[in-house]
Formats: sequence, C-alpha cells, structure tokens
Amino acid sequence: MSDPLPISFLSDFGLDDEFVGVVHGVIARIAPDVRVIDVTHGIARGDVRAGSLALMRAIQYLPEGVALAVVDPGVGTDRRAIAAETPWGYFVGPDNGLLSPAAAIVGGSVRAVTLENPELILPSSGATFDGRDRFAPAAAVLASGQASLDELGSVIPPDDLTPMVLPLPAVGESSVEGEAWWVDTFGNVQLNVGPDDLRELGVSEGQNVDVIVGPLKRRATWVRSYGDVEPGTPLLHVDSTGMLALAVRGGSGADFFVLRAGGQVVLRKP
Repeated sequence: MSDPLPISFLSDFGLDDEFVGVVHGVIARIAPDVRVIDVTHGIARGDVRAGSLALMRAIQYLPEGVALAVVDPGVGTDRRAIAAETPWGYFVGPDNGLLSPAAAIVGGSVRAVTLENPELILPSSGATFDGRDRFAPAAAVLASGQASLDELGSVIPPDDLTPMVLPLPAVGESSVEGEAWWVDTFGNVQLNVGPDDLRELGVSEGQNVDVIVGPLKRRATWVRSYGDVEPGTPLLHVDSTGMLALAVRGGSGADFFVLRAGGQVVLRKP
C-alpha cells in the first residue's frame, strides 16, 4: 500500500491515565507512518451505547480508513474481538454493538473476522487491555497494509455481529414520545426525534413546543440557531447531525428541562 490509511480512534479511556498514549505508541511502533485521529476519549466509562452514538455521529466526517473504537466493559470475557470491512473502510473493536450503528451508516459490514492470529496479538500476562494487545495491532496492520483482513483471524458472517438496538420515536396524533440520546459538554440535549417527526404534528420552525419530562412541562420555541432567541431562553433546534435538540441560549438545556441521556421526553403541540 503506497499511502497508509488513517486510524480514527474513539474510547472511554479518558486522559488521566496512560492508556490512550500507550495505544498510540503501539500503533506507532508497528506503523510509524499511520496518522491517528483522536475522535474522543471522553465516553462515560463502559457506556457502549454512548460510544456507538458518538461514532455514528462522527463517521461521515472522518476520512476513509480504519475506525478503532474501544468501549469494552466485557474485556477478558468470551465477547469477541473483531475487525469488519465496510464500503468506508475497516472497523476494529469489541463485538458488543459499539461498531454496528456507524458501520450501518456507511453501508454495512461486508466481511468480518475475529482477532485470533497470535502473531498480531501482543503477549500479556493480563487480559484487561485488548485496546493495546489486540485492537491497536489489528488497526495498525490494516491501516499500513501489512496484513489483510483474512490474516487477522477466522471469518465470521457479517450478519452475526452484535447489533445496537436504538429506540425509535413514537409519533402520535398530538405528540411525539422520544428519548434523550446525548447531552454534550454545553448541556445541549440531542433527541432521537427528527424534524419531520415534529412536522407530522403540524409544528414548524418558529412555533412553540411543549416539552414534557415526567411531571414537568416547559415550553421551547423551534428556531434555527441559538442567536434567534434572547440569552437564557429555552429553544428547540436541528443540531449538526440533523436531529432535534433542546438547549438554552447561554445555559444548559439538560438542567432547564431536567433531562439526561436515556431520559424520556414528550414533545407536544400547544
């Protein structure tokens, strides 16, 4: 391979320990010419769904290559370590649903293998750092062209990979029942509700929407951007990935609506 593929790296490792740097180091020792893009290492510890959603949001903006994703609460168990090929490139990580939504977005897995080749696994007396011992070497050799997918291990049917089940909104005659998928660092709350779901209720941009979370009912205006309302005003907008999000200009939508990731929410036309 004349030009190595980039590796886009996502994990729940955080930055307080040496884990991210060690994975970078393993890749650099095997394939020093490979560029590594750190997507995020701030996924909540062991939150596979949050990791899968982050990778799904990011994948269409990442250069084609290798996606190395490690959110792996089942490390050391019989969960499979896998690599999969898609029209976008390769996905490497645990077979726990983490990779599935992003792989589906870019066309789905066409081939997959388990990472079993002992020549491509770092020897270790422990079994709790597959990010270093299995996933980093696999990503490095795929990105650099030093090994093909088939050389990494045994072939498995792509349809056999573990899916991530993501809830869909329930659109009724007068309301949409949805879920908070993600709260970003600014306190904006992304919902699993798209703008077309709200339009089915007869609500359009510029109109108010009642937001019901448990016993709490508050109102937000559907606007295009934060600057369309006064500071401190709650709003509903289409976020950078095309989904509806709740926010407060200059504040936290999560705090105002008392809503956290996984929380249920109802949007209703007043």
